[in-house]
Amino acid sequence: MEREEFIKRLTELRMNKGVSAREMSLSIGQSEGYINNIENGVNFPSMAVFFYICDYLDITPMEFFDVSVKNPTKSKELLDATKNLSNEQLEHLIAIAKGLK
Repeated sequence: MEREEFIKRLTELRMNKGVSAREMSLSIGQSEGYINNIENGVNFPSMAVFFYICDYLDITPMEFFDVSVKNPTKSKELLDATKNLSNEQLEHLIAIAKGLK
């Protein structure tokens, strides 16, 4: 993943969570402009801070880099909600999801 893609993904995931760059920066123990500096291409997080970012976003590093999933947190929530559904209910849910494409 190139730097620009990293920035775009971080911004997308932060916005999906509905938090400001300032709020996220402070929540991961950084200065208030830290995430903003990353999103503007000024800084790049260390590996340790990247793991804090993933923890804050409630995703794994693998989910961060899997750009085919727009909102991994919501995808996990949906998957958890389907665990006790019957086969018929799952078929209906699949049909709904396909209809949304």
